[in-house]
Amino acid sequence: MKKKFGVKEVVAMGIGTALFVVLTNVQIPLVFVPNTALQPRMAVLAFFSAIFGPIVGGVVGFLGHALGDALFYGSVWWSWVFPEAVVGVVIGLFASKYGVQEGKFTSTKTITFFNVVQVISNAVAWIVVAPVLDIIVYKEPSNKVFVQGAFAFLGNIIIMGILGSLLLVAYSEITGKSSNLKAEE
Repeated sequence: MKKKFGVKEVVAMGIGTALFVVLTNVQIPLVFVPNTALQPRMAVLAFFSAIFGPIVGGVVGFLGHALGDALFYGSVWWSWVFPEAVVGVVIGLFASKYGVQEGKFTSTKTITFFNVVQVISNAVAWIVVAPVLDIIVYKEPSNKVFVQGAFAFLGNIIIMGILGSLLLVAYSEITGKSSNLKAEE
C-alpha cells in the first residue's frame, strides 16, 4: 500500500469519480434480475483502485455511486453505495502488489492475483454487504436481495476481469515503457 497521499491522489479521486458518474447510465440490464446490470464503470473503479490505492478506490466507489444515483435516479440507494466503496478499498489495499505503474501488470501471475482480489472483494460486497444492508436499511425481502447481490457479483467480476484487466495491462505497458526513457546527452 502506498504511504504517500498527495495531489496526484486527489486528482485521481476527482477524475475517477467523474468517470464513474458519467458511466452510470452505460449498462447492459440483466432483464431476468430487477435493478441489476453489467456496468463498465466497475472497470473504472478497478483501474483507479489498483493504481492509486484504497483511499482513492474507496472514494471513487462511494462518491461515484452516490453522485450517479443522485443525478440519474433522483435518490441514493445507500445499501449499494457502501459495497462499491468496499470493492475499491479492498482492491486498493493490494495496489503495490500489482505493480501497474512500474509496468509489471503484464504477467499472468499478477493479472491472476488482481482477479482473485477483485473476485473476493466483489463477493464480500455484493453477496454479503449489499443484501444485508438492503434488509436492514430498506426492509427488502431477503430472497430478492440475495439474488440481486449474486448477479451484481457475477456482472462485476466479468466486467473487472475483462475490461478492468485490459485497461490495467494497457496502462502498465505504457507507463512501464515511459519510465524507461532516459534523457539524451
